[in-house]
Amino acid sequence: MKITIIGGSGFVGSRLIEELKKSENNILTNIDKQKSPFYNNITTIANVLDKEAISQKLAGQDLVVLLAAEHRDDVTPKTLYYDVNVQGMKNVLEAMDDNNIRRIVFTSSVAVYGLNKKNPDENHTVDPFNEYGITKWQAEQVLEEWHKNDSSKNVNILRPTVIFGERNRGNVYNLLKQISSGKFMMIGNGNNQKSMAYVGNIVSFMKFLIENKSVGYNVFNYIDKPDFTMNELVLHISKVLDKKIPTTKIPLALGMLGGYGFDILAKISGKKLSVSSVRVKKFCATTQFDAGKVSKTGFVPPFTLGEGLERTLTYEFVEKRTDADITFITE
Repeated sequence: MKITIIGGSGFVGSRLIEELKKSENNILTNIDKQKSPFYNNITTIANVLDKEAISQKLAGQDLVVLLAAEHRDDVTPKTLYYDVNVQGMKNVLEAMDDNNIRRIVFTSSVAVYGLNKKNPDENHTVDPFNEYGITKWQAEQVLEEWHKNDSSKNVNILRPTVIFGERNRGNVYNLLKQISSGKFMMIGNGNNQKSMAYVGNIVSFMKFLIENKSVGYNVFNYIDKPDFTMNELVLHISKVLDKKIPTTKIPLALGMLGGYGFDILAKISGKKLSVSSVRVKKFCATTQFDAGKVSKTGFVPPFTLGEGLERTLTYEFVEKRTDADITFITE
């Protein structure tokens, strides 16, 4: 199968290429606006905003995996979310039509449901609270219309929760680093559940979709179960690192006040800071999602959530590495 990953130079894409290369029958191509740190030999440079370039590079392909997106909390200008996530989807689908490519795997997000929802499944009401979630939902709607026009096409949409793993430099890494350093203060009571997904399981499920879901329009939440509460996460980290972690807690209202203060500092300084009111809000939110549909497919994740966390913690904070400079910045 000739598979093109669009946006495969990043965190998930690099691991997906590694996973797909395990099947000798796969012929892989990566299209990205930047070089790949590991797979430059199969990477060509192009931007999803350039439909003509994407169309030329998709010639002869069988399936597209669309990973390219604007996803950080602090993207400016905000119109970039719409340009890349929505218009980029339109450009890719037009390029696929130009080349008679009828299969796509798209990574959306549980952000389409919004915050503090009660364990939403794939049929839950959509209620995104930020531009990222809004534009991911709009991209899904574009994709749904594309499929309605020809139901023989195959669409697989993956809505993952926050993804973590080795080399990632996003919110989960920042949280793990802060907890492991001992300079951590819990905001709120710590009983809020935090859904997470280990990158090794995400890419394994994407490979599963490619190999087993070749017909229809399919949407899947992806979460590694069971969910940890923040208190359980801190306890797990302390056991893996064999380190006593302080359990100081501050009220949510005080934490949000601090977040607003950092918002003001960021606006005055023009710098992107690691703390903001949005990130405090997300930290204290319950992010729990239903993943029953995935389990019904027969897919078995290769790692438990605890194992994924242990692999990440050991890699990042225990082992000595010579290639520590190769990292990926995400949310």
